[in-house]
Amino acid sequence: DAANTMKMLFGVAGIYGAFMYYGVLQEGVTKWENDAGERLGRAWFLNTLEALANVIIGAIGLMITGGANMKAISFKKFFLTGGAQVCAKSFTSMAMIYGVSFPVATLAKSAKMVPVMIGSILLVPDTKYSVRKYIQVAMIIGGTVLVNMAKGSKKEAASEGLGLAFLGIALVCDGMVGGLQGGMKASYKELSGGNAIKPYELMTFTNLFMLAIAFAVAMVMGEFLSGMEFVLANPELRLKVMTWALCSAIGQSFIFFTISTFDPLVTTTVTTTRKIFSVLLSIFIQKHKTNELTWAGIGCASLGIIGEMTEKKSHGAKDAKAKK
Repeated sequence: DAANTMKMLFGVAGIYGAFMYYGVLQEGVTKWENDAGERLGRAWFLNTLEALANVIIGAIGLMITGGANMKAISFKKFFLTGGAQVCAKSFTSMAMIYGVSFPVATLAKSAKMVPVMIGSILLVPDTKYSVRKYIQVAMIIGGTVLVNMAKGSKKEAASEGLGLAFLGIALVCDGMVGGLQGGMKASYKELSGGNAIKPYELMTFTNLFMLAIAFAVAMVMGEFLSGMEFVLANPELRLKVMTWALCSAIGQSFIFFTISTFDPLVTTTVTTTRKIFSVLLSIFIQKHKTNELTWAGIGCASLGIIGEMTEKKSHGAKDAKAKK
């Protein structure tokens, strides 16, 4: 009906708006230089601020929606899930700091099934995947490689090589998140007597552990105090960082609103297509050099991403029919 349509448009607009602007800002923050040519760097410091913004917004949402069921919260499970997520985010930031472009990072992160598939095949020999799954993953990887090759510049090759290594680590961490989050949700359901975890419980406690881990690592590596000093000394960068962290928190809130209001597959569709449009927006706003190889790569990876999305939708439809 009209009310549901308006709610969906509200959720979609929020996710697209917040995360597409988030992507633009992330690229701006990692590439920003002051008059002396100095950059912020300090990925763990950045992710401390991002997690803090998410904890604040999540906690407000949690208070509005009736608070948390603390008896059902497994701190160990949330620690593991939050640890994997903050590592994935931090290594992605490090990849961009070391020269990997936002389009390459975004497309590559869509291939998070790669480490999952490799791990499953190695650890569980009987595991089998469909030919379609292999083709989709190959298209995403192949498209990403084409986009990266299309730059054609040898400048800072060693630095970018390190960035790609960080991106590979981020991909492995991303691949772990799904399984860890599934275990955490199952633990919550068991401890709560069959109730599913509430969206803002998931957002708040995951980001709380992300915040604790990112802050600890930033302090040990000497990033937090020096990062704070650098940001405070550069008002233009300070505004970018604050807006970037806020966009992350607002975007996550819209994701949880959409999940709680509609089928999770609606959210999957929106977040998946958003990645493609974020890549296109980055190319036009940041004026990345493009050629036929770039567009061929984006097209190839996009088809793989859309294939993953439609596969999830068909599985979701079958599961829904089975439950009926």
